[in-house]
Amino acid sequence: MKLILFFVCLLLFNAGYSQGGRAGIFGNHADVGNPKMKGTTVYDEASQTYTIRGAGYNIWFARDEFQYAYNSVKGDFILTAQFEFTAKGVESHRKFGWMVRESLAEDAVHMSATYHGDGLTVMQWRNGKGQNMRDPEDEIFFMKKNAQVIQLERNGKALIMRVAYLGEPLQVVGKKEMENMPDQVLAGIFICSHNENVIEEAKVWNVSIDKPMPDNYDVYGQGFKGARLETMNVFDGKRKVIYKSSTGFEAPNWMPDGKSLIFNMGGLLYKIAAGGGEPVKVNTGTAARLNNDHGISFDGKLLAISNFKPNPAGGGGSAVYVLPLQGGEPRLVTEGTPSYFHGWSANNRDVYYVAQRDTNIYNVYKCDVNGGKEVQLTFNKSNHVDGPEGSPDGRYVYFNGSMTGTMQLWRMDPEGNNLEQLTFDENNNWFPHISPDGKWIAFISFPNDINPDSHPAYKRVTLKLMPASGGAPKVIAYLYGGQGTINVPSWSPDSKQISFVSYKGLE
Repeated sequence: MKLILFFVCLLLFNAGYSQGGRAGIFGNHADVGNPKMKGTTVYDEASQTYTIRGAGYNIWFARDEFQYAYNSVKGDFILTAQFEFTAKGVESHRKFGWMVRESLAEDAVHMSATYHGDGLTVMQWRNGKGQNMRDPEDEIFFMKKNAQVIQLERNGKALIMRVAYLGEPLQVVGKKEMENMPDQVLAGIFICSHNENVIEEAKVWNVSIDKPMPDNYDVYGQGFKGARLETMNVFDGKRKVIYKSSTGFEAPNWMPDGKSLIFNMGGLLYKIAAGGGEPVKVNTGTAARLNNDHGISFDGKLLAISNFKPNPAGGGGSAVYVLPLQGGEPRLVTEGTPSYFHGWSANNRDVYYVAQRDTNIYNVYKCDVNGGKEVQLTFNKSNHVDGPEGSPDGRYVYFNGSMTGTMQLWRMDPEGNNLEQLTFDENNNWFPHISPDGKWIAFISFPNDINPDSHPAYKRVTLKLMPASGGAPKVIAYLYGGQGTINVPSWSPDSKQISFVSYKGLE
């Protein structure tokens, strides 16, 4: 027995690390390379923030010393987080970021997406075990301020580093083919003080590890593969995951009391506390084939849903229904199908929705929930429109449309007149949601390599914020999502937070 214990201790010593336990989403944390001063990684559940502290002479030459919080990950992935040093620091080349590593050996093959204390932001790598480190000296990039968004993506053998100042789009810093990197790797956050006698500290938040799905993945045919329900303060960008599922769910609405949310899952609606917990089924009567389009009237009395309506002659499609917010039997609003609810009018009577009528083109309609004929508001013959939502003051209907070639945000008056374009960029912008105080628009932005008339799931997307009166949008969240992320109004009643769904992909 003593001989066995001796060899175990010897192996740990030779590996050059001290092993820690779980920290948040990271299964392990450790000092790699046996630095003189020991590091730690601590996770705060309330704020979902990591405090990572570590020393180490450097991550360079043929061996490394640093603190590392990591998971074992196989295949492709996307790592995204925000980082910030907590103090001025001692060495200008102290560093933090994401690291993908062959093993915990001090001389292992690895790639790091690195931010230094002096602003140097660069990919650095060791392509073979025991080799000296390398970086792309002709692609060195400097960022002039702290608290950056850093993303490291693996796509096959290629590793791609992206960075952004908060509020701006991610931009590619570097890309490197790593032929010697195995399929199963360690991936996580790190810190190194660049001084063996100094401990440096950083905060890391909005951390996600996502597994990309194939481009042709059919989410409704093959199912969701992991989802997170998140809330976010739109003014400081701090996000909190309040519920996770290994399958999927979509489209949260914030309840009028600000204490809970509803979302759809498996054809039904569920309610969950804003701070998290177990969801509880909402009573929607005989409506049990709901899609992700639902919303609450401005006076907080009625809930509109989109649910499958069978056709007596065969088939059927989505129709709009209303029911009391506290639950009950739904009442049909739209006879015609397909009809997909998206927003209420400030008068608490009209609902706005998109529908196909006699063509395969969607247009915006409205209808009084108390009865009456539907009114067509747009008359597109070739372009796609979607996501109509009334403003709190009743003056406008906001929506997205591809009339200019890319999907952009628009608004018109409640009669369908005085059309006005609001966004003009190269991205495809969907689902404008107006804050309850009428000052802001939150929306989702897809990259320009996606069909403008499509909003698929499992894509690298951003959430953006802009003044309702117009102006330049800014990025407030970088995530893996798309369809179902933010299809419906999801502002908190105090106009400070939104809720949305992000996707994890395969575990």
